[in-house]
Amino acid sequence: MVVQVQEGLLTSGPVLHPRVLVATAVPAERDAVARALSAPRAMDAVAVGVGPAAAAAGTATALARAAAEGRPYGLVVSAGIGGGFPPDAPVGSLVVADAITVADLGAQTLDGFAPVTELGFGAVTRLPPRSLVRETADACGAATGTVLTVSTVTGTAERAAELRLRHPRALAEAMEGFGVAEAAVLHGLPVLEVRAVSNPVGPRDRAAWRIGDALAALSDAFGKFAPVLESWNTHDHPHDHTHD
Repeated sequence: MVVQVQEGLLTSGPVLHPRVLVATAVPAERDAVARALSAPRAMDAVAVGVGPAAAAAGTATALARAAAEGRPYGLVVSAGIGGGFPPDAPVGSLVVADAITVADLGAQTLDGFAPVTELGFGAVTRLPPRSLVRETADACGAATGTVLTVSTVTGTAERAAELRLRHPRALAEAMEGFGVAEAAVLHGLPVLEVRAVSNPVGPRDRAAWRIGDALAALSDAFGKFAPVLESWNTHDHPHDHTHD
């Protein structure tokens, strides 16, 4: 289901204020974003499903449909709640990804985990535009760093330590960012990921989760940086649109 915040406008020249697609995993995250967009905006929030495969498929479908209707998007944002690596990303904080990295796509070997790139395939990291990361983080007071995409959420201290060892700049983990990014790349679009931290990455303790607080933080953040997303475009930043 799509929450239509405003119909996009077609122009014959460069799109100065491109339409923005915000892809979340579940309706609760989508609704948190939509609550911040009460004023008419060129932004749609879509719940695309849980996990990288569903996120990629749902995002690609939304992008293709919009293009076919003559209302293409100019920017894609993966947004939602996620786990934060303590102490750098405490519960309730915000993280804007300066790198979107899939952490468990590869092979387990006798020497440990080998990412798929070491096997000669694909990519494991997509880089959001630097200026967009900086401006978005500044608008909402977020930390910037790597956000990991995992198919299995971390539930032990050992796994958390392993991930941090392999990805020392990691601040958060979630399940959709890299899938959303791959769909954006296929459509030639820049991508951003924003996470509100609902729980620490580590031993699974549901009593420590603060999902409601994280959703409120996500909504508040979008209220602050929505103008940044809508005004940013690749025409102003021709050398800042990078994928990997």
